[in-house]
Amino acid sequence: MQKQLAEFIGTFTLVLFGCGAAVLAGGDIGLAGISFSFGFALIGMAYGIGPVSGCHINPAVSLGAVAAGRMSLTTAAGYIVAQILGAVAGAFVLMTIASGKADYSLAQNGLGQNGWGPGYLGEYTMTAAFLFEVVASFLFMVVILGATGKGAPAHLAGLAIGIALVVIHLVGINVTGVSVNPARSIGPAVFVGGTALAQLWLFIVAPVIGTVAAGLLFRSGQLDAQS
Repeated sequence: MQKQLAEFIGTFTLVLFGCGAAVLAGGDIGLAGISFSFGFALIGMAYGIGPVSGCHINPAVSLGAVAAGRMSLTTAAGYIVAQILGAVAGAFVLMTIASGKADYSLAQNGLGQNGWGPGYLGEYTMTAAFLFEVVASFLFMVVILGATGKGAPAHLAGLAIGIALVVIHLVGINVTGVSVNPARSIGPAVFVGGTALAQLWLFIVAPVIGTVAAGLLFRSGQLDAQS
């Protein structure tokens, strides 16, 4: 239960501060500020809960770890439930805080939900969104598995993973708002509804494809990983 609680807290933090940066401060800090908010939140949690659960705070990462042979499917299932609950709780707290401002509208301002197409940020196509999420998730998982493998400097893993998430956001915010994490997408979509829920499938399927592919490459030894 300690591991599940850690994953709940970690995912809660990522959604509250990452999506919160976009909703509450996006106009002041811009895309770079939002990108660093996601990355720094992950770095903080990596050192805060990493010793307890490994700080996956991402269902796709947990499934990638299963594919790499570093976690059982049963353990991953418990992680995933905790991560989704944490993301929903984080989105709820963010919505409650944002609603404290007179001109805030959930329908107009949202909760930092992911998406694509007309009316969403850069208005990229579904194909572009899917490709970005698969490739970014794959590369993100490569960093995670490499940074946490034997021979890697363990004390730098959280920093490397967090920096990778910053770079992914710097490149991809205008494409999809950046998910690479189904829980991060589920949390806001539950409350925003509409298009966010209709498009949610992509932010579940694409990240899982990317992370599982990376996990299988590590498991097969094609990336010479030592787990």
